[in-house]
Amino acid sequence: MPRKKDGMLFEVHPTPVKGKDGKNLVYVRPAMRDKMSMTGLEDFCNRNYHSPYGELMRAFDYFLRAAGELMAMGYRVDTPIGSFAPRLKLVREITDPCKVTGHDVVFDGVEYNPGKRWNRELEKWSNGFRRYENPDTQKIMSDKQQLEDVLRKLLDNRGYTTVRLFSQFSHLTYYSARKQLDAWCQGESAKLLKTKRGQEYIYTAL
Repeated sequence: MPRKKDGMLFEVHPTPVKGKDGKNLVYVRPAMRDKMSMTGLEDFCNRNYHSPYGELMRAFDYFLRAAGELMAMGYRVDTPIGSFAPRLKLVREITDPCKVTGHDVVFDGVEYNPGKRWNRELEKWSNGFRRYENPDTQKIMSDKQQLEDVLRKLLDNRGYTTVRLFSQFSHLTYYSARKQLDAWCQGESAKLLKTKRGQEYIYTAL
């Protein structure tokens, strides 16, 4: 059978749950490509839908301001791409409902319900799926020497690494790469120092 050349790339990974045969069940997820920036999205819409540059960003800006104001008053905002509502939480543990006051409540982000339109759009544009032969994360994680070699090359060439860089060169998932880097920051024999730079963390040699 010829190999499928279109459709969304997906990866297969094990879960901790065992199946009837005693082996780990697996799950699938998209094989993520580079992120699409807002500029890239504007370019895509201009090229494919002839929208003027800046129109999409202005629409998002109006929506964020209006929806933010409305949700701050307690509204759920219904849109063509789903509904948005404020999520709340208590700042302390309380067991007596009568003792809850406005001072105990804070915002806890936004609840998003995508609705059914996203499924219809995805199905409309989908060309099926094709497998990406992703590396075995558990096997890579077990080879500590190889991981240290990757880390050393990154530090020698750049002076630092990030989770995304280490993930790319070690072929680990983003989660596993972060877990390994953070492990190297702990204990008396720590190898790395973790420092926040802008919106991400960088890891440098101690």
